[in-house]
Amino acid sequence: MAMMTAGATAASVDRASRRFSAATGDFGAVQEILEDLRHALTQDRSAAPSAVARLTALLNAQSTGAEVSLYARGGFAPWQERRVKAYIAENLDKPVRLENLARIVSLSASHFSRAFKQTIGRSPHVYLVESRIERAKEMMLTTREPLSQIALACGLADQSHLSKMFRRCVGCSPSVWRRVYAKGT
Repeated sequence: MAMMTAGATAASVDRASRRFSAATGDFGAVQEILEDLRHALTQDRSAAPSAVARLTALLNAQSTGAEVSLYARGGFAPWQERRVKAYIAENLDKPVRLENLARIVSLSASHFSRAFKQTIGRSPHVYLVESRIERAKEMMLTTREPLSQIALACGLADQSHLSKMFRRCVGCSPSVWRRVYAKGT
C-alpha cells in the first residue's frame, strides 16, 4: 500500500467533509473536527488520533441518532492541547512550571493536571521529561556538542541528570545511544 502525503491526506479530508455535510447537514461540528485533523496531519501528527476518534464518534452517533460529546470528558479542547504542547516545545531549555502551563489555558493547576493526563495519556512531568529526552536525542544526532552541553540545552541540571533520565526512558546511556545511532555525525 502506498504512503499518502500530508497534502493528499488533507485533500481526502476535504472531500470527506463535503460528502458528510451534504448527507447530514451537520457541518459545524464536522468542520471543526476536520480542521483539527488537517492541522494534525500537517503540523502535529500526535494530535491526529484524537481528531479521528472524535470524528468516528460523531459519524457513529449520526448513523444511530444518538447524542455524542466531541471531546473527552475532562480533557483539553484541541486549541488547549496545541497551545500547551507548543509552550513546552519552545521552553524545554528552561524550567517549566505546572502553574505556568495551567495559566496558558486558563485552568487551575489541579484541573490542568487531570485534563492533561486525560488528553495526552501521561502526566505533565512525564511528558516534559520525554520531550527533553527526544530533544537530547535530536541534538546527539545532529551536533557534536558534548553531553554536558546537550543536557543544559534540554533543561536538565547536568550530564548526570541527562544520563539518569535517558537511561530511565530509553534503556541505555546517552553515550551508548549516540555511538549506535550517530554514526555519520
